[in-house]
Amino acid sequence: MTTLDAIARPSGAFAMVAMDQRESLRHMFDVAGRGRPADDVLIDFKEAVAAELGPYASGFLADRQFGFDRVRAALPDTTGLILAVDALDQADGGPVEDTSLDEAALAAIPEQVDALKLLLIWRRDERREARVELASRFIEVARAHGVLSVLEPVVRAAPGESDFDPDAAIREAARELSALRPDLYKSQVPLAGAGDEAQQRAASAELNRCITGPWVVLSQGVERDRFADAVRAACLEGASGFLAGRALWSDIVGSDRVRDVLRARSVDRLKALAEIVDGSARPWQDA
Repeated sequence: MTTLDAIARPSGAFAMVAMDQRESLRHMFDVAGRGRPADDVLIDFKEAVAAELGPYASGFLADRQFGFDRVRAALPDTTGLILAVDALDQADGGPVEDTSLDEAALAAIPEQVDALKLLLIWRRDERREARVELASRFIEVARAHGVLSVLEPVVRAAPGESDFDPDAAIREAARELSALRPDLYKSQVPLAGAGDEAQQRAASAELNRCITGPWVVLSQGVERDRFADAVRAACLEGASGFLAGRALWSDIVGSDRVRDVLRARSVDRLKALAEIVDGSARPWQDA
């Protein structure tokens, strides 16, 4: 039976790279001044990230739509492979508004895949119960296929919710969705990483009390130079590591020397984060 060891470091902590961005990655190239790239540009970038960061990652998250076979071939056998199975409702250049299960991806899961990931947009709206049912089905489908489930809720305000508190919503979502028992829960960073050490630790401890099972943090919404401190604070208060993309490679998007810059910047970032989780994270077996 597949266990979380498949995507963890020997320490039982997680140092995982996310490279499943789709239209949001195309938009990042546009913002970087390189225009709207063709699909092959996105695929080349994903393959480069896999080749350069994969050897230092305990797990690597990829999507089916953009170069999955090339990404998989670029990864070493020692790196666990996570497949995104979320179909995204996303306007051009905008945020993901909602998700569903990618039935085509579920119909043909490659043998090399160790885990599946579902992004879930969590709101206090009329579709809240349906999203809980979606998360439950995702976990059941992963289990039926003999692979791990990684659930990634991202909280958003419901229409007209003027008093929306993101951190309160992150905790509420964690209580509701981690209770479904995904193999791994992927959470937004408390305070968006903007607090000092004491504040980050207090907020992380409060979040930890809301989560059933092992959890990691994502990097979206956190300033890149604050992510390492946020990871350390979360791990000291119960997290088991991270699954991050933008904190590692966002400033390389649009570079003329992608692989060189990945080696010069991103590899060191990933190694430093791996040292943090090895020294501070709660091993997943203890969660």
